[in-house]
Amino acid sequence: MRNLSNGTFTGERALFQGKDLIISDSVFEDGESPLKHSSNIELYGSMFRWKYPLWYSRDIKVTGCTFFEMARAGIWYTDNIEVRDTIIEAPKEFRRCSGILLEDITFTNAAETLWDCRNVQMKNVTAKGDYLAMNSSDLTIENLQLVGNYPFDGARNITVRNSRLISKDAFWNAENVTVENSFISGEYLAWNARNVTLKNCTVESLQGLCYVENLVIRGCKFINTTLAFEYSTVDAQITGSIDSIKNPLSGTVCADSIGEIILEEDKVDASQTKICCREVC
Repeated sequence: MRNLSNGTFTGERALFQGKDLIISDSVFEDGESPLKHSSNIELYGSMFRWKYPLWYSRDIKVTGCTFFEMARAGIWYTDNIEVRDTIIEAPKEFRRCSGILLEDITFTNAAETLWDCRNVQMKNVTAKGDYLAMNSSDLTIENLQLVGNYPFDGARNITVRNSRLISKDAFWNAENVTVENSFISGEYLAWNARNVTLKNCTVESLQGLCYVENLVIRGCKFINTTLAFEYSTVDAQITGSIDSIKNPLSGTVCADSIGEIILEEDKVDASQTKICCREVC
């Protein structure tokens, strides 16, 4: 491995096809694609100020670095990348990448980030921005703090634990979703999704969890949640009350109490759904 320390890199493709490098305390100034087609690169305490720094790269480690706003679309078509203790101000980071580890990361503008990526691990990530992780697959997430709408649209094979999502339209069109010990606030949660399981979560959602095929709920609280489960197949064991449910297609909904039950015979076959209240509804 060759060491590059305290460097300032300018101009297009400054370290094009760089290989077996340890780069520390350096600045990548103006100039696109400084590490395009690079491999076996370790970056420590360095800064990226311009576009497309890591495209078509592989076997990358990034620790304690900063991607400023104009380092947008910075990491595309890259495989086997670990990013730790890093601030990313740029939008559209990570596109069509695989083998991603993100740990102790702050995304100040996560718009259109992590699109079409595979095999993603996230731990202790804070993000603000819309359309996180669209059409990505095989995501394992621990302690994500997200403020942004439409996350995980079309994504598959997702596990989220101990997280907080302030997100309208989360998990739309998603498949094979498990969320545990988390808080989700935002209307229209998980519409048109398949195989969604919520365990020990707190949910606040107008018209949440509608049009879901195979929805399983265990030990979740529903706060200020109305018109839930419309046209969903559901197996729900709710802790506490839920304000209202509307026209589930089939299954079971059990809660301590349900504020309003709407079953319209011209729209659904009410006999296909069992509704039980532990207290008097």
